[in-house]
Amino acid sequence: MKRLTAVLALFLSALAAGQAKPAADAAKQPKPAPGVNWEGQVIHATGSGAPDMRASSPAQARLGAERAAQMDALRNLLAQAKGISVNGERTLGEDMAAKDELRGKVEGAVKGYKVTAKRYFSDNGVEIDVEVPLAALTEWVDPQGPSKSVVHKEGEEKNTGLVVDARGFNVKPVLAPRLLDEAGNAIYGLDCLSSDAKKTAGVAAYAKNLEEAKKNMRVGDRPLVLKATQVKGSDLVLSNEDVAKLASSNSGYLALGRVVIVTSTP
Repeated sequence: MKRLTAVLALFLSALAAGQAKPAADAAKQPKPAPGVNWEGQVIHATGSGAPDMRASSPAQARLGAERAAQMDALRNLLAQAKGISVNGERTLGEDMAAKDELRGKVEGAVKGYKVTAKRYFSDNGVEIDVEVPLAALTEWVDPQGPSKSVVHKEGEEKNTGLVVDARGFNVKPVLAPRLLDEAGNAIYGLDCLSSDAKKTAGVAAYAKNLEEAKKNMRVGDRPLVLKATQVKGSDLVLSNEDVAKLASSNSGYLALGRVVIVTSTP
């Protein structure tokens, strides 16, 4: 009899209008598209949880739904992370399959996701939006090889960041892009970042147009704008003249990951 009463109470609560209202914060926020936001440098995912109809109360049913939504969100985030391209030749999932240690670190980073919104439904179901910064994953990626780094902190700091204009090329965003000189030598990449930047910034963000890139807070108010001459996989080639520009003044901002790549066609 008690179980029947509890189930009836749960059913009636599902019909109540007060239970149907979403959380106030969630109602104000648009639902993010699942996947990687290369401009914002985060991975988005949504998790859904159904209420436990065997629960003894509506409150317990909702609590179970939230837990189920969290587990679903974690699975979806991990699936998104595995599909991310590291450098145009392999995905993060392929690296994880080959290295148990890497798999554990990436899974640990994904478990640290941030809940950005919750939505509650009239049947006591719950839906949550979550995100993880890409830098949390970039930290564990292995560099392709040492760079002939143009990062140095001597001299006047004329610029606060770097914008690489790659419009007109088929550039696909990756976790660890590199900048090459005309001879194919890497002059900037993951190995150029400081240990803190690997954890918080990553190698580069991406933008859909040049004006958007110039205004990106990542590159500050005085970014140096250079034009890529060609693309090799996920790597961008700069002219030797532009490489000399980077090397001629303080480019310490590169070690902080203050780079934005413009990918759209003109």
